[in-house]
Amino acid sequence: YHQITEVSIQRHFFIPTSHHRSHIPSITMTTINEEEKSEIAPDVEEVVNPSSSMQIISNNESSTTAPEPEGWGFTDPRLRPFVIISITYLLFTVTDGAIRMIVLLHAYNKSFSALEVAIMFTLYEVAGVFTNLAAGVMGARWGIRFTLIIGLSLQILSYGLLFGWKDDWTKEQAIIYVTVAQMFAGIAKDLTKLGGKTVTKLVTPEGRNTRLFQLVSLLTGWKNSLKGVGYFLGSALLEVSYELALGFMIGLVVIAMPFAIWGLDKDLGTAKSKNSSLKEILKTDNWNLNVLSLARLFLFASRDFWFEVPLPFYLRSPNCDAIGPEFSCSMDNDEICTNGSICDVDLGYCTNVNPGGGCGGPGLQRTIVGAFLGGYIILYGQVQSWTPQLVTGPLQQTPPNKMTEVLWGMINCYPTLTATIVIYASEVFREYKVEGMISWLIVIIVTFAVIFAINSSIHSFLVVKYAKSDKVAVSVGFYYMSNACGRLLGTLGSGFLYTYAGGDALVIGGFDSGNDGRLGLAACFLAGTLSSLLAAIITIWIKDEEAGLKCGPCWTLVEPKEDDVTEEAKAPVSGHSSLLFESEATPCRA
Repeated sequence: YHQITEVSIQRHFFIPTSHHRSHIPSITMTTINEEEKSEIAPDVEEVVNPSSSMQIISNNESSTTAPEPEGWGFTDPRLRPFVIISITYLLFTVTDGAIRMIVLLHAYNKSFSALEVAIMFTLYEVAGVFTNLAAGVMGARWGIRFTLIIGLSLQILSYGLLFGWKDDWTKEQAIIYVTVAQMFAGIAKDLTKLGGKTVTKLVTPEGRNTRLFQLVSLLTGWKNSLKGVGYFLGSALLEVSYELALGFMIGLVVIAMPFAIWGLDKDLGTAKSKNSSLKEILKTDNWNLNVLSLARLFLFASRDFWFEVPLPFYLRSPNCDAIGPEFSCSMDNDEICTNGSICDVDLGYCTNVNPGGGCGGPGLQRTIVGAFLGGYIILYGQVQSWTPQLVTGPLQQTPPNKMTEVLWGMINCYPTLTATIVIYASEVFREYKVEGMISWLIVIIVTFAVIFAINSSIHSFLVVKYAKSDKVAVSVGFYYMSNACGRLLGTLGSGFLYTYAGGDALVIGGFDSGNDGRLGLAACFLAGTLSSLLAAIITIWIKDEEAGLKCGPCWTLVEPKEDDVTEEAKAPVSGHSSLLFESEATPCRA
């Protein structure tokens, strides 16, 4: 069994008799630690019976069972920080999703281009890069409660500033103001996220990797599901009033604040003083964490190259061939303007509500766009929550290692590659068949949501697995700094690609409707594919392949590493499979 580790003798050990020594040239005494003892003891009992010459020697305890480590039930008071931080984090997440949709859709109706909106989110992402560095130090020095309270306060500040966005401002004034307001939201998000990601490690007994994977997946999944709710609420409330949408979200943050102030110990998450410095957070002695962080950058860029800005812009954009002087309209006869176009009474014909947003899309309403994106994130979050139980568990990939992520990282390339080909070359998009376009987008995005969620769930587990226990806040902060870099790369890159890759879309009569959104979106999906591929290739450098890679009980893709044990040691002994290795005669065992 790969779970049995060769370490110093502790409490349970195997002593090969002379009969076994004659079959095994060399052997190292092997121990089962406290966690592994309870998990594999039933299997040990099946393999080693009293008639066998292999003896199991116990130190005043049963050799076949062990009690679950104390404090592991979800009702245990030591899980209180997890519950409190989760409530606060999840309420905050609704407002984090909403603010993106409120700003993006409000800016779209004010005729800001995709690149201009991407710039509005620049400081939001840049702030995340530096906040994750600072948050790791702050959390390690002053505790998670401190970073949580500061994050919630800055979120209220960000929403408050957005009340000041005036309709009579120039584009330059609006971009500068909204970008600064969004910066505070970016800082708030990553300060709050630090607590949500760190507490899972702090409440999990050391070595309980399977349980840790489940906790991380549960919290991350529900966080993203509620972020999807925020996307929908933000767009729906925006249909009623811009001010109502902002005020409602401030109310949710106010509800979350008391949990952080009075529910947590001020020392939760603090680290040794030697770990609480910027020098320590930038110290590159954790190879696996460094490589995983670089892979994370490209993994999240693979999504944001097409999701955050290009997709909603494309969904809102009208048919390129249904606007211009050929489509005359009036105040009393505006039914001719459909699929996202509006009647410009002064010009007397149908126009694009936002020429800077391109054309060629289905022209959906803001609420539908919010539901479309929100549905993606909810699905993505739920798949994250159930990844250990429904995906990696049945495939015998729990707890996952780097090989698991390489496999799913490669699979992550296929949905975006398919989207690139279909949007660029298929008749459905070229001939503007709206029902087919929406159907293709739903299938592609749902498929990507499922696969990307599995990748993200594995990543979220690996970072807390690789983090050092005495500097977990610092390690998580460093990791999510790269996460913010990936979002920044994807967001800015998508703005450039969507705005310029498609060129201008000329329609009947020479009327310039703006850039071709179809070609721009295809270019964004292509960039996402390349980014996914890079993330998977980088992950190969991680040193964590000892457990190998399985794809179900009967299919081993990569054999586990078997250091310091000869091939002869694998041979069955006295009618039994070797205790350390599974017999080749029985390759398929549940």
